Amino acid sequence: MINKLLKPTLLSLGTFGIISVMGCTTNQADNQTAAQPMTQTTASQATVYYNGNIITMESNEPQMVEALVTQAGKIAYVGSLDEAKTNYKNAAQVDLKDQTLLPGFIDPHSHFGMVSNTMGQVDLNPPPIGNIDNIDKLLQALKDYKQDNKIADGEWIFGWGYDESQLSEDRHPTKTDIDKVLPNNPVYLQHTSGHMGVANSKALAAMNITADSQAPEGGNIARVKGSNEPNGLVQETAMYPFMYNLLKILEPKQAQFFEQTQDYYAKNGVTTAQDGSTTRDAIQFFQSQADAGKLKIDLIALAGASDLDENLADKNFKWKTYQNGFKVQGTKIIGDGSPQGKTAYFTQPYLTPVADCESDCRGLPSVSQEALNEMFVKAYQRDNQLFIHNNGDASTDMIIKAHEYAVKKTGQAADKDRRTVPIHAQFARPDQLAAFKKYNMLPSFFTNHAYFWGDVHVKNLGETRANFLSPIATADKMGLKYTNHSDDTVTPVDPLFTIWTAVNRTSRSSKIIGKDERATPYQALKAITSHAAYEYFEEDSKGSLKPGKMADLVILDTNPLTVDANKIRDIKVIKTIKEGKTIYERPMP
Repeated sequence: MINKLLKPTLLSLGTFGIISVMGCTTNQADNQTAAQPMTQTTASQATVYYNGNIITMESNEPQMVEALVTQAGKIAYVGSLDEAKTNYKNAAQVDLKDQTLLPGFIDPHSHFGMVSNTMGQVDLNPPPIGNIDNIDKLLQALKDYKQDNKIADGEWIFGWGYDESQLSEDRHPTKTDIDKVLPNNPVYLQHTSGHMGVANSKALAAMNITADSQAPEGGNIARVKGSNEPNGLVQETAMYPFMYNLLKILEPKQAQFFEQTQDYYAKNGVTTAQDGSTTRDAIQFFQSQADAGKLKIDLIALAGASDLDENLADKNFKWKTYQNGFKVQGTKIIGDGSPQGKTAYFTQPYLTPVADCESDCRGLPSVSQEALNEMFVKAYQRDNQLFIHNNGDASTDMIIKAHEYAVKKTGQAADKDRRTVPIHAQFARPDQLAAFKKYNMLPSFFTNHAYFWGDVHVKNLGETRANFLSPIATADKMGLKYTNHSDDTVTPVDPLFTIWTAVNRTSRSSKIIGKDERATPYQALKAITSHAAYEYFEEDSKGSLKPGKMADLVILDTNPLTVDANKIRDIKVIKTIKEGKTIYERPMP
């Protein structure tokens, strides 16, 4: 753990030297090759940042420099202040005033499109995000939303973010509950996990779900106890018709909320965002916004697995290639469900009752092993990067088996640099982490769960499993490149909060969920900067402060490496800079 990190005071490393407080330096000759001093005619276009904590994120230990120069959207120089001022005499000067400068935060996994869609829905989140902590408040919020927005009878109403584990009744709302306040509107409420939801009677009827309906493979239609009558809860693949309907109805509002969604990410220091699981229509929409010059940040999409065959066959479909700030990186597969919703797929059963399950309740996979195997083969044959949602360890087993099947089938090397990403991998076992290392996989963890649902996981899974969730400390010791994400809309995009959860692993009840897996602040920063750039094959252009890389920067009011660990969540983003241009600046108090 780094207890104290001081700004460098004496630098004598030459024109392009970088000093580390740990006594390490980069290769001076390499820096000279990357960026020579600019001439007087172009120096006025440069900006020099100095007098702050400039953390480069260039190595496994913290490195700091006195000055950073940006020019023409790129980082032109990092090193001593004297050299910066000598070689960029007419540059603009930015006095950081002891604030902290870092590479812009890179979002390893969230749902940009869903975040945008929530702006047209009822916010049903519990504290600290919202204020819905019982079903009466939830119902009143729905009733108020219809009235305040003058929604006519017959029109759909959508809500998002409810969490039965944080409701005083400790249960999901039902269709009967919703019918009491909104009997004349079809209503669908999305669970905070994004893996289930509740529909009222009119919504169920609109989707043709009746007592005779059979649950689809990988899904569940919950029933009124003692009957086949649906109670409104639809889980995993059974919720897909409702989500497709939601997206179709809210589609006309996409452009309206597009800029607002970007501003939300930029306000949190994010310069590269992700949309996890993107339909072909949504990909076209995002590209149209990018081509119209409306992107302030870079946006990366993961195409949906249901479109894999069509996308791979489409000769005009571009992968891993930015077009005006937008690219489709690879394909997203959903392997299982939600641990707090008790649909994540485990090798050992849940310790608490599971709805519609009598015994050996271990959750369920969202895809068969055979289907997963074939998707891996198709993707590996075409060098298509895979991102696989998995929470339970049984789902992780399926990913490893699919990988082994695909490399055998294709004859490729098992450790080829394809950078397959198990998304969440929250309850991966030590042997599975070893497999990730062996097969060059990059787990993207989700330490926010320690705060939001750590107490729930202890109850549902027991302390042993709960304490090893999102094991960044172990992964780092093993030499894995890991990332750490928000999964917004599941938890808010807030990189400083995500760093805080990784470092402290404190639950809502102030219990530490796995003290041995607490990350250092620097490890937590790597997960959203240098490692996140590597996840997207962008380590040569983003993720650290190095000459030639994009001038994607974030300025914080406090240094996360030196502040009290419990106060990391209180750090404020002062400014977000994309390719040298300020896209967010915190208002003066």
